[in-house]
Amino acid sequence: MTYLQALTFGLLQGITEFLPVSSSGHLVLLRTLFRLRDVPRLFDVILHGATLLVVFTVFRRRIGELLAALFRFLVRQGRPEDGPRLRLVGVILLATILTGVIGLSIKDIGAENHPKLVSAFFLVSAAFLVFSGRRPTAGGESPRGENRGEAPGPGVKEAIVVGVAQGIGVLPGISRSGATISAALLTGMDRREAGEFSFLLSIPAVLGALILESRKLGELTAAVSPGPLAAGFAAAFITGFLALRLLLGLVRRGRLGWFALYLVPLGIGGLFFL
Repeated sequence: MTYLQALTFGLLQGITEFLPVSSSGHLVLLRTLFRLRDVPRLFDVILHGATLLVVFTVFRRRIGELLAALFRFLVRQGRPEDGPRLRLVGVILLATILTGVIGLSIKDIGAENHPKLVSAFFLVSAAFLVFSGRRPTAGGESPRGENRGEAPGPGVKEAIVVGVAQGIGVLPGISRSGATISAALLTGMDRREAGEFSFLLSIPAVLGALILESRKLGELTAAVSPGPLAAGFAAAFITGFLALRLLLGLVRRGRLGWFALYLVPLGIGGLFFL
């Protein structure tokens, strides 16, 4: 893999990871165009790791609150405000378990080897975005104030619905962010909370994928040298940071349906020309 190819993969990953257009689906199409089918999937997962670092950067305060509450619970020094935070940790854990069960059950269907199937999944993602945009929500801002630590937050119902959506989102062409945010909105969560929950939920999912794919590190180093890998990682982080900031604003304004205007022609074009 050349530096230019790695940079292209990184730029595409960063732009499409957070925008609801399926980064994995775009990487499949790019592999087809570049004829790089021999590059291990771990390369894609490492690029996802770069965008995961973006999530840690943007949501560092919220993540710090959750980790601090969990630590105080483990050492039995809890505070009154830790209740909603610990509840959210439990909800994320439940949703992650559902994601793992569904994701492991369907990931081996080999969709990444069938660009036409990926193109069809782009159309499914578009349908998610359009349908969720037609459902009423609580609005762009949370009615419960700026102190997110005091908000009740999502519960078991939201964990089940969004966890299942994220499990389906392992399929290339199904946008993970689009599926989870759409599912959260359909449960009645407000837009700000839906966006935050979606990206907090991505943390254990991407970490799990990194662990599962790490056994293929030898294959990756044989196909991609450290220089291009680092270049792709950096490109994914920089563009991912900008894309996440853009998406959070669009979520709060209820503009996710706009991306269907891109996904529909992309999916139809892929069905006819790939």
